[in-house]
Amino acid sequence: MCTSIVEIAPAEGMAKRGEDWFPLRQTVVAYDHARHAPLGDVITLDFFNTDLGPAARAGIELTLDSAKALRAALDRAIAAAEHEEAEVRGKGAPLRVVRAA
Repeated sequence: MCTSIVEIAPAEGMAKRGEDWFPLRQTVVAYDHARHAPLGDVITLDFFNTDLGPAARAGIELTLDSAKALRAALDRAIAAAEHEEAEVRGKGAPLRVVRAA
């Protein structure tokens, strides 16, 4: 049975299929029965560039537990990256003297 659970988000980055890399335009996240993995229902991640035709697609099928672990790892990496970006942006900034009026 199809679940009709689908989320679509714009994507900017690169994906690899075989030996070729292609620019991303869209990510589709869905929950449905596996098409390729020998599993039941899975979270499917599809990375697309529809401008380049059907070959510009990289797909992943994950169990719910694997998808949760991936989400947690992404959350940790994003938090660390945001902290790093804040640290880098804060370095070398000119000091501003604020005087009371």
